[in-house]
Amino acid sequence: MKMANFTLHHLLPCLLFFAAPLVAFAASTPDDFLQCLSLHSVNAFAISKLVYTPMNSSYSSVLDITIQNLRFLTPFAPKPIYIVTPLNVSHVQAAILCSRRYGLQMRTRSGGHDYEGLSYLSEVPFVILDMVNFRLISVDAEDKTAWVQSGATAGELYYRIAEKSKTLGFPAGLCPTVGVGGHFSGGGYGTLLRKYGLAADNVIDAQLVDAQGRLLDRESMGEDLFWAIRGGGGGSFGVVVSWKVKVVPVPSIVTVFTILRTLEQNATKLVHQWQLVANKLPNDLFIRLILQSNNSGPNGTRTMQASFNTLYLGGVDSLLEVTRSSFPELNVTRQDCTEMSWIESAVYFAGFPRGTPLEILLNRSSNTKTFFKNKSDYVRESIPESGLEGMWERFFEEDEGVAQMIWNPYGGKMAEIPESAIPFPHRAGVLYKIQHITAWTTGGNEVAPKHVSWIRSFYSYMAQYVSKSPREAYINYRDLDIGMNNVIGSTSYKQASVWGKKYFKKNFDRLVRVKTVVDPENFFRHEQSIPPFSS
Repeated sequence: MKMANFTLHHLLPCLLFFAAPLVAFAASTPDDFLQCLSLHSVNAFAISKLVYTPMNSSYSSVLDITIQNLRFLTPFAPKPIYIVTPLNVSHVQAAILCSRRYGLQMRTRSGGHDYEGLSYLSEVPFVILDMVNFRLISVDAEDKTAWVQSGATAGELYYRIAEKSKTLGFPAGLCPTVGVGGHFSGGGYGTLLRKYGLAADNVIDAQLVDAQGRLLDRESMGEDLFWAIRGGGGGSFGVVVSWKVKVVPVPSIVTVFTILRTLEQNATKLVHQWQLVANKLPNDLFIRLILQSNNSGPNGTRTMQASFNTLYLGGVDSLLEVTRSSFPELNVTRQDCTEMSWIESAVYFAGFPRGTPLEILLNRSSNTKTFFKNKSDYVRESIPESGLEGMWERFFEEDEGVAQMIWNPYGGKMAEIPESAIPFPHRAGVLYKIQHITAWTTGGNEVAPKHVSWIRSFYSYMAQYVSKSPREAYINYRDLDIGMNNVIGSTSYKQASVWGKKYFKKNFDRLVRVKTVVDPENFFRHEQSIPPFSS
């Protein structure tokens, strides 16, 4: 690999520092930790400028800038003793060694989008390893591959691919500010999932620093660990510093549309019909469904609005042929549709108006931060119209515009990949995935109990209509309500399997076996990290 700071031979001398057994003990002074980092880093002078403590004037801005959930952006939220922002792999290795030596937990943050804040919160003394400086991207358009560092965002990756070719893309998320480190670790999906699967399905190599400080690639880590890091969730097995991915072909022209329908415009029947066809459509067609309640009914009354948010890998003429034959009830017209390049569609699905410069994808800071609590479900049998009507009634109990559901269709490539191919198991038989959302911008944390109570009640109502035994959930939509580990002390397999089987089904057992081999002391841990059998 030719990217700066990525070569294994450059770092081999650093690994000698990690040969001795590591003994954890309480840190005595900040200087001890900083001296430890300097001792074990290439370019020791630089490391002191890359560490922030509460005494630094920029500490709060560095900590807060990528926190996406405002529920956790409070003076009372637990704060790290140190924030380390590494520039090269030796800094990552040193941070692991020194955190172990001084008995500090480590939380690794790529983009700050963890729904429960587990990449930047802990109830015990901890260090944040913030990968913000690990953003190099190298695209080989001829080979159709790319190396991307874990601190890069999905938007940056899309932009750099498009710089090399307008007919290549990558099947990752719609939110351009999400960090690829956490996103790939949990699976990662977007508008191309029915055509090419998940982001993690398209990872072909990686570089990871393990709990012993060793820098490993696919060959040296072995296939079990390489399997685990592609969908097994972030923060369990090590720090992935870079990923090699397959970039995928996309046509020069794609077509998008977003059609809105309310209850007065037959939305209930359209939503029901969508369930019957969305996973059976051609793989080139992705129609996701966004459901929310507002006061757009007659005379300003409350109603439900269904948005059919669509990407088609082809031109409008071909799209109209498909929708007329496969989903005529939606009545898609030429006027509904807009042709554009795939990279322009990435801007469109990020919510920006047509004509927004592509450089918006390079903006790492989100302008849409909210207070929120989200959950997830998988649906294997269509919900009857009576069930949908019960959902609408419950939506009307929540404040206008606060509650939302996003239904993402499966089928296509997702149904072809075996459940055990990577840890992400939600494949054949899934009609669609639900993201349950309650998000608000007024009232702050004072109104959080009300909104969190609503979504928990709604989630209970939905139990009769979604997957069962286990009730499946998506690891990247982290939800501590479904179970969690002990913050201090050991966590039994039985305790962890309560949440682990929901995220990973039968793959959870293999993940635990991998963890037991690669991190038996459970250094990499958080409230929903994979535990070793012995913990």
